[in-house]
Amino acid sequence: MASSTTTHDEAADEQPEPESALQTARRQLRHAADHLDIDDNIVERLQHPNSVHEVTVPVERDDGTVEVFTGFRAQHDSVRGPFKGGLRYHPEVTRDECVGLGMWMTWKCAVMDLPFGGAKGGVAVNPKALSDGEKERLTRRFAEEIREVIGPTVDIPAPDMGTDPQTMAWLMDAYSMQEGETIPGVVTGKPPIVGGSKGRDGAPGRSVAIIAREAVDYYGKDLGETSVAIQGYGSVGANAARLLDDWGANVVAVSDVNGGIYDPDGLDTHSVPTHHEEPEAVMGHEAPETVTNGELLELDVDVLIPAAVGNVLTADNVHDVRADIVIEGANGPTTSTASEVFAERGIPVVPDILANAGGVTVSYFEWLQDINRRAWSLERVNEELEAEMLAAWNDVRAEYEARDVTWRDAAYIVALSRVAEAHETRGLWP
Repeated sequence: MASSTTTHDEAADEQPEPESALQTARRQLRHAADHLDIDDNIVERLQHPNSVHEVTVPVERDDGTVEVFTGFRAQHDSVRGPFKGGLRYHPEVTRDECVGLGMWMTWKCAVMDLPFGGAKGGVAVNPKALSDGEKERLTRRFAEEIREVIGPTVDIPAPDMGTDPQTMAWLMDAYSMQEGETIPGVVTGKPPIVGGSKGRDGAPGRSVAIIAREAVDYYGKDLGETSVAIQGYGSVGANAARLLDDWGANVVAVSDVNGGIYDPDGLDTHSVPTHHEEPEAVMGHEAPETVTNGELLELDVDVLIPAAVGNVLTADNVHDVRADIVIEGANGPTTSTASEVFAERGIPVVPDILANAGGVTVSYFEWLQDINRRAWSLERVNEELEAEMLAAWNDVRAEYEARDVTWRDAAYIVALSRVAEAHETRGLWP
């Protein structure tokens, strides 16, 4: 996932877009700290990860050859609880990317007031070039290489780009076999049959829909008269689209990697196949008009939800965006320069660390279920998620109104204040 951005950068005109995840994470930290009375020493500590583990992962390919991959686990901060964050399989996984994304997980968990810190990791590999057997062998060996630094009270991985519930099941099994007991709480995002939570896959999209609904209400709009365009029709975008459709919103455009469909009278989102149901099928659905992914971002709608990839709202197109509200479904869809322009234009942008935090929130629920060996119903998961998202929305809204800042700044202020207070309370080990 790409990096998030803030609305402030003293050197925005001098820095090329996009920034690295680590650069942006550190800048966001410093900017949020400017709004708070925080010890500079704590800010200095938070600019650096607690630890970064780099491992080699030899894998026997199906043809009998051995290929060696590089894996990472960056653990940023655990002052509020165990490290928490995804594992991704992608050719461009790097140490610094994992450090920067681990910092975002610290803020995301804190803004949701979850008892976790932040981490991120992965293996530099193209998962599409692996057979199922090769991917399983890679996962099991990687699990063994990082086994000493993960655990249900230490660091709890989850799925990310290029990984899925099956990957987590393999990792949990490999860890459990070495520990000599079944330990489902070592990872989240597993299939429910081995300790996963109902509702986990749809949770990020559900949280995006909840936050979009609240933002629409906050700005005095009627959801039943609200038009919505959503870029990306995977787990996040499709679930958000269908929920908003069910709640009465008029979802007029959706897209996948090949482009999108547009109907000003509204789409039947349940009849448009998601990426999981039928990959890259959006363009095959009947609609009055088709649009490119770039054109979708510039439609005249009430709410725009970029829910595909990062860095799609940039200096090049920000002036052409006609939506009244932007809700970030993807991680980091808005560059720093675009964020500044949106603020100048008076277009509110609700940030990813709040809007799509449903995933880590239901991961927390899964962790609780695993610890207590008691599964929750889907109804309970959704009710608990609704309550957590509304609580976080209200906390961020209070800072937004009290400080006259952007929604992104308000979210980071909430998160940093909680992390900093925990550091002040615990103190520094000599």
